[in-house]
Amino acid sequence: MKLSDFDFDLPEGLIATRPARPRSSARLLVAEGDRIRDLHVRDLVDVLRAGDRLILNNTKVIPARLSGTRRRTTGQGEVAAAVEVTLLEPQADGTWSALAKPLRKLKEGETVTFSPKLSAEVAEIAEGQCALRFNLSGEDFDAALSEAGAMPLPPYIAALRAPDEADREDYQTVFARRSGAVAAPTASLHFDEPLLAALRAKGVTFTEVTLHVGAGTFLPVKVEDVTTHRMHAEWGEVTEAAAAEINATRAMGGRIIPVGTTALRLIESAAAQDGTMQPWEGATDIFIYPGYRFRVTDALMTNFHLPKSTLLMLVSALMGRERIMRIYRHAVDERYRFFSYGDASLLIP
Repeated sequence: MKLSDFDFDLPEGLIATRPARPRSSARLLVAEGDRIRDLHVRDLVDVLRAGDRLILNNTKVIPARLSGTRRRTTGQGEVAAAVEVTLLEPQADGTWSALAKPLRKLKEGETVTFSPKLSAEVAEIAEGQCALRFNLSGEDFDAALSEAGAMPLPPYIAALRAPDEADREDYQTVFARRSGAVAAPTASLHFDEPLLAALRAKGVTFTEVTLHVGAGTFLPVKVEDVTTHRMHAEWGEVTEAAAAEINATRAMGGRIIPVGTTALRLIESAAAQDGTMQPWEGATDIFIYPGYRFRVTDALMTNFHLPKSTLLMLVSALMGRERIMRIYRHAVDERYRFFSYGDASLLIP
């Protein structure tokens, strides 16, 4: 399989920079077999069946983008230089791994100040990243980060506009509970409380799992033979209660439908070969591409993905590459909005 097999033309004007309001008013392409229907997310109430179980990723995005200054000495004396930081994940030694610009000008041991309350020492620089040791921890760190940080919008949105206060709500799901993600599980952004209530009344059930989405989700595939690509690892958990709920639904003949590729990757990592769900906790770097045999997933709700991305390969594995390319041509022709703030699809093999 070549990387070029997963390419398509996407007009820049279809990249969404703001979400639909209300959330459930976003458009929904429903692809079942060879049939395509153009609906809206609120129509899930009519599309899904009583007994279906939606798998929701309850990760919470942290305001991981920070603007800071470092003091440096020049011929004119000490001056302040700007530093842009995106936090990636906490490390066992108490530091945070981070991306920084300009990384080449940072020095180990120097301090970057982000606000009157929040600063960090550069503990290490290696492999294109740095490790930051903050002056605060626990709830004090969370509070200071909330004040100083901005939501880490994906690169393709950040290139078109800067994050603002609206993104603190827009780029967070209504069921976000467990802090740790630096990117949102974006298919879940389409759900609001009225839609969740309507689905419950229909007999659709929900199971929450956690996968802390990392910045690596936006990294491009750089190898032509896609089977040699290596995924970034992300931490996730399927609780004993969540596993039991999924197994009960399967036993009753209901469909298991993850909302988003993150939820899908997690439950496929946790499932046994026969599809039985097990409690699970750890890091997963599962890479799903055509040829993969799905263990527990019956359908998928997801947004529209980047050309040549691992996520496009995942949906191609579920639906077939040629069928996905037809679906995406339809989406482009009908001017669906793409990527994190864009419209949604429900893919039913």
